[in-house]
Amino acid sequence: MIDQWLRQCSLIVAGSGSRGLELGDLRVSFTVRKGDLETPNSAEIRVYNLSADTANRIRREFTRVVLMAGYSQLGTIFDGTIRQVRQGRENGTDTWLEIIAADGDGAYNFATVNTTLAAGSTPADRVSVCQSSMAEKGAGTGYIPDLGNQALPRGKVMYGMAREHMRGIAETTDTGWSIQDGKVQMLPRNGYLPGAAVVLTHETGLVGTPEQTQDGIKVRALLNPQLRIGARVKLDNASVQRVKTDLKANTVLAPALDHDGIYRVLTIEYRGDTRGNDWYADMVCLGIDDTSRVPLDVAR
Repeated sequence: MIDQWLRQCSLIVAGSGSRGLELGDLRVSFTVRKGDLETPNSAEIRVYNLSADTANRIRREFTRVVLMAGYSQLGTIFDGTIRQVRQGRENGTDTWLEIIAADGDGAYNFATVNTTLAAGSTPADRVSVCQSSMAEKGAGTGYIPDLGNQALPRGKVMYGMAREHMRGIAETTDTGWSIQDGKVQMLPRNGYLPGAAVVLTHETGLVGTPEQTQDGIKVRALLNPQLRIGARVKLDNASVQRVKTDLKANTVLAPALDHDGIYRVLTIEYRGDTRGNDWYADMVCLGIDDTSRVPLDVAR
């Protein structure tokens, strides 16, 4: 259970060779979008009523932004590179500065490999080469599962974009890869991050009614940094609203409900405002035991 009061927020901007600034005491609003995809996650963060000097420092000196939020416990919900800074006015008295940032886009766009591995290299060896290159562009090493020991009978030339090699390794090992909060992460297609599932009920942060859709199980919860890409949530299936379909159809393709009510988070959007109402995590989830769409009997 999480304490559902006393919101907490920390917003730090930093750059090489300069001390970071903590802006969390000001009004901060944000939208953070994350997915179990190799393309970089993104964030749009607004800070209100900054002094002109602080706004200029953010525009000129700082390159990194770390956003932490929660209730009784803070947790990182975004760590990335500042790509654009905009300024504007909300009304006659309130101004805002907006930070647009991406997570791991330097590693995704610019990390390259150029090496040869001897015969007998494993998927983990090839991932290590890619990770070394991505680390030079700012993306560290996150969770990597056991990728098996299938060794290549011949030497392997690795040349080109690191992301393309990661994509190939993921396809051959039935995994997916992404960059989450500055770290390269891999997950089995039917697997999940280590750790206990986050139990979501109306007493522990569930908001409204979960809904079964053709994209997955849509869930809204109070903002909780434990809700992460690849993490598990536990729902009461009786509370899930079943998929809506055309009455002319006999079946509809949609992800089935998990037998035990355990779901993996595929996408998540955090929305928050330290002086407003928004403080939510909107997720699309998929059952642990069912990673593909199956025909559902509409008559049921």
